[in-house]
Amino acid sequence: MVKFMQSAAARQSSDSWLLDSGLKQLELLFGSILYYPSAPLLLTGNDRNCLDASSGACKLLGLSRDKIIGRRLDDLIEPGSRPEMDKLWRDFLERGEQEGTLRLAAADGRPRDVEYIAKGSVLPARHLLVLRAKTRKKAAEGSGETGGDQGPQWEKDYGLFLLDVEGCIAAWYSGAERIYGYKDEAVIGQHVSYLHTGKDDLPVKLDAELKRAFLEGHFGSEGWHQKKDGSRFWADVLTTALKDRNGELRGFARVVRAAGKGHRADGKPLRIAGSPKQRVAGSTIAGIVSGEFDRVTEASDSFLAMVGYTREDLAAGQLSWVDITAPESLAADERAHEEGLRYGACTPFEKEFIRKDGARVPVLVTRAVLNVSPFRWITFVQDLTERSETETVAEEAGVERKCEEIVGNSAALRRVLGLMETVAPTDATVLILGETGTGKELVARAIHRMSPRQSRPFVTLNCAAIPTGLLESELFGYERGAFTGALTQKIGRFEMAHKGTLFLDEVGDIPLDLQPKLLRALQEKEFERLGGTRTIPIDVRLLAATNRNLTQMMGDKLFRSDLYYRLKVFPITTSPLRDHPEDIPLLARHFTQKYAAQMGKRIETIPTSAMQAMTGWSWPGNVRELENFIERSVILSPGLSLCAPLAEIRENQAEAVSGGTLEEVEREYILRVLRETGGVVSETANRLGLPRTTLNAMMRKLGISRKEL
Repeated sequence: MVKFMQSAAARQSSDSWLLDSGLKQLELLFGSILYYPSAPLLLTGNDRNCLDASSGACKLLGLSRDKIIGRRLDDLIEPGSRPEMDKLWRDFLERGEQEGTLRLAAADGRPRDVEYIAKGSVLPARHLLVLRAKTRKKAAEGSGETGGDQGPQWEKDYGLFLLDVEGCIAAWYSGAERIYGYKDEAVIGQHVSYLHTGKDDLPVKLDAELKRAFLEGHFGSEGWHQKKDGSRFWADVLTTALKDRNGELRGFARVVRAAGKGHRADGKPLRIAGSPKQRVAGSTIAGIVSGEFDRVTEASDSFLAMVGYTREDLAAGQLSWVDITAPESLAADERAHEEGLRYGACTPFEKEFIRKDGARVPVLVTRAVLNVSPFRWITFVQDLTERSETETVAEEAGVERKCEEIVGNSAALRRVLGLMETVAPTDATVLILGETGTGKELVARAIHRMSPRQSRPFVTLNCAAIPTGLLESELFGYERGAFTGALTQKIGRFEMAHKGTLFLDEVGDIPLDLQPKLLRALQEKEFERLGGTRTIPIDVRLLAATNRNLTQMMGDKLFRSDLYYRLKVFPITTSPLRDHPEDIPLLARHFTQKYAAQMGKRIETIPTSAMQAMTGWSWPGNVRELENFIERSVILSPGLSLCAPLAEIRENQAEAVSGGTLEEVEREYILRVLRETGGVVSETANRLGLPRTTLNAMMRKLGISRKEL
């Protein structure tokens, strides 16, 4: 198990930083989670000033989020009820929890009774108020139905806490105490696995989650957690890495929410009646819109025309995502928001917009999260007004054929397919992120085949496979005599891909001094060949992929931020195979059939023991490693049953070294990752979450040489 190693002095500095700057970042993270729920939520300070509000609170109060933030609770209450607020608030601050009824001053001037539950100190001097319209509750009771905000949703609470770089709890706040039942003195210093129930390898799994949060900025997960009394509950967790101005890791912020109306008691998701059906839309893109929290900051002309607003309305701040969303679509929007926080983007789903003139527009939307704190997003919208059901069925069949190389049926894979189908009809730049071996090039090829450019060239270039000095000429070409040996003119990849698609694999390996020229070609859609003076216009759709952490590279001054944001118009993250093991049986059968046909063999069955071993293995090389393993198995199979070399993937191989010293474990782990990356130190350092110089120093210290690879 590899951890982030710090000296005692550095650890003390991190603890001090966590309790100050880390707390501020935790509050920003909580704001990103809080703002969208359809349940009415208010975050207040000790002085009763409103610090944040959910979309549900905006709907209930009839005010925008900007008009709620900064106002006192007293200003939202009917004047005759304000004198009793002082006593109620003093009692609440003393007890930490409170239930009651408030009479709000509604926007139409008529008072409105609202029930509330107050949860104290979810963060220091930050209190959560959960509201519920009293009339709605009575109507639900009278009809014998349960409203959407009843039960666990009404009892909403959040557990917020901070972890140090080792994954141990460094700060514990009241919401976490209420959810788990532990006082701070019982959990401070404990590893985060103390709060979970599960297998013996749980600490290793949780450390892997923290490492992914470190590499990707944030990481969402769900699973069983354990209370002090021994009972367990299913919870959603969002973890973000906390870094200082120098990009150095200082710890992690964690927000835990017990599963409410979206899950059963066993943690499995519920189907919510009336939720929009997820379907593939065949219509072209209708608009692109982006913003911060619920405020729309940028929108394409086509989107503005679709919702009936003008660019002047947008500049005046009159366009709010919540205001243009039909009330019955808010629950679907909330699920999409939570999915985006966890996975970076949501599965495409249908909803309705309300135009400025009151008319409704059916659309299919896909939202991608650009930044967690502060929360920024981009959404692609397709107009479904003129789509017929017959067209949809035909189009879905066409999509399946174009994605036939992508095998699997897991939620993670369906999410990627949905994002591909949404962005394919556009000319938007797509940045495909993911570990090595997760099928990034397959995703790029499928996007091209589903795009209007499918009959045009699809040109690829692996930026890591070309020597640094030759990459510029490969991209842009050169004129005769541009340099010694340039005997003829050469056409570059950009010109080859004119009117088509250019796929740049391993884009993180492009040298820093070449990045400005690439950025100019993307922005201006023109370039000059090496040694030439004539400007050449191009019409190219760019797809890029990398397994490197571009955000960290920006902090290390190895990748330009302007190029990064130009590439990250629409990010798609391919999940590692260990995150969707349910796809392994389908993949194993697919590769078995493929290689058996190539080798002229007939293999009809895969033994149960082999399938169980493959499903239980973590596959650090992902689908590529699985494919190579199956090919090797087919070669070794003399009969009708697959003969797999299971000794290679048995878990006891990893367990054999677990009883050694820490130095032996570190040495064996680094060697294993080096072998998986083919001895490429930079890629190994990226996988381990270490700077390359640090990894080189550790290799020297542990006596690791290339002869051992």
